[in-house]
Amino acid sequence: MSPLAAPDEVLPHRPPFLFLDEVVRLEVGASAEGRWHLTGDEDFFGGHFPGRPTLPGVLMLEAIAQLGAYAVLCDEAYAGKLPLFGGVDKARFRRQVVPGDTLTLEIELGRMSARAGKGHGRAHVAGETACEADLLFVFA
Repeated sequence: MSPLAAPDEVLPHRPPFLFLDEVVRLEVGASAEGRWHLTGDEDFFGGHFPGRPTLPGVLMLEAIAQLGAYAVLCDEAYAGKLPLFGGVDKARFRRQVVPGDTLTLEIELGRMSARAGKGHGRAHVAGETACEADLLFVFA
């Protein structure tokens, strides 16, 4: 198996808004697994919350969505498109994520069309679920 492309080779996102460090498994257009290594140097930790840094839940959702975009954009049928959030359903936050944690991200893509798609994502630390949600995305 050939090595997977780096996230910045596939996604249009760039630091400081690229929340996917590596992709470790990919089934093009169907599913993927990746990681975001939180060092504590990320700017948001300074204000969320002083003395008790915690990863904002919406950034976990964004990281899952970026992994989903990676899985979609690796499909030649969607190359060059821009997937955008269309909605989030059934989002649940179950664990705090703090500096030093590695957030493992998983996405299972569902129905896809030329205009939109769906997926179910999960973020966890050491197997313990931190966040999960159903995502809807549209192509710009």
